[in-house]
Amino acid sequence: MRLNQATTAAQLATQLNATLIGDGELDITGLNEIHRVEQGDLTFVDFHKYYDVALKSAATVILIDQVRQCPPGKALIVVKEPFKAYNGLVLAERPEQRWSDKVDPSATIGAGTWVATGAIVGPGAVIGTNCRINPNAVIGEGVVLEDNVIVGAGAIIGEEAFYFKKTAEGYIPWRSGGSVLLCSDAEVGANCIIARGVSSVTTIGRGTKLDAQVQIGHDCRIGEHCIIAAQVGIAGNTTVGDWCVFQGQVGIAQNLTIGDRTIILAKSGVSKSLEGGKEYFGYPAQEARTAFKDIAVLRRLRKK
Repeated sequence: MRLNQATTAAQLATQLNATLIGDGELDITGLNEIHRVEQGDLTFVDFHKYYDVALKSAATVILIDQVRQCPPGKALIVVKEPFKAYNGLVLAERPEQRWSDKVDPSATIGAGTWVATGAIVGPGAVIGTNCRINPNAVIGEGVVLEDNVIVGAGAIIGEEAFYFKKTAEGYIPWRSGGSVLLCSDAEVGANCIIARGVSSVTTIGRGTKLDAQVQIGHDCRIGEHCIIAAQVGIAGNTTVGDWCVFQGQVGIAQNLTIGDRTIILAKSGVSKSLEGGKEYFGYPAQEARTAFKDIAVLRRLRKK
């Protein structure tokens, strides 16, 4: 997420009463978790698996819970609880807001767009021209719809991310700092849920069509002209290429990359990134021709 006003590493260290290592004059222009981090961002790390990943990432400033050697061109801010500090910064940038039961006065609605009875458009949402928001749909705070977008009845665009920090006391929710973008000519079916990004923008590409009851996780980036059938679930931070087809009840794990023009057959489970231009089936998903051959062999074995 972009900060409303940039700050420096030294200023933030003072604000947090923390120890600064490295260049205190570096500007912080955004907040981002490690999977989508960019130059100018602040991120955090408090788990051994990700120390080196964070230090080698594009992040300019890193909240960290131990003293480490600071890489050139970065700054480290040493705090006891990096996640708590990070979450507090996100909450300060995106504080809780009360919703009304209609179109919020701060929302922008383009010419030719109509919002049906029972639909809600949240604060700061931007909806383009000639869109259709069907009954009881929810367009969340700060969500952006480009032109000619259709949102089905009961769909929820911009729900909080299903993302938690595990502690000894239980699971603490991350404050979602990202948003959702539905590009031009996208269609979202009835009762779909698209989570806002934890720190970036969950994106549905131009011309992509979602059937009913599809779940898109936080920070996903779905390409252009994809067809996603009913009850497909795509977990957070997964990137899907253009012209993909996912048949009904496909499940895709988090942090994966699915190449352009991939076809995944119904009820398949995807646990690893997939090369584009191929057809996949089964769990774990493999090339469909191979999967069907394996099934035929198993059937012959059963008859012996």
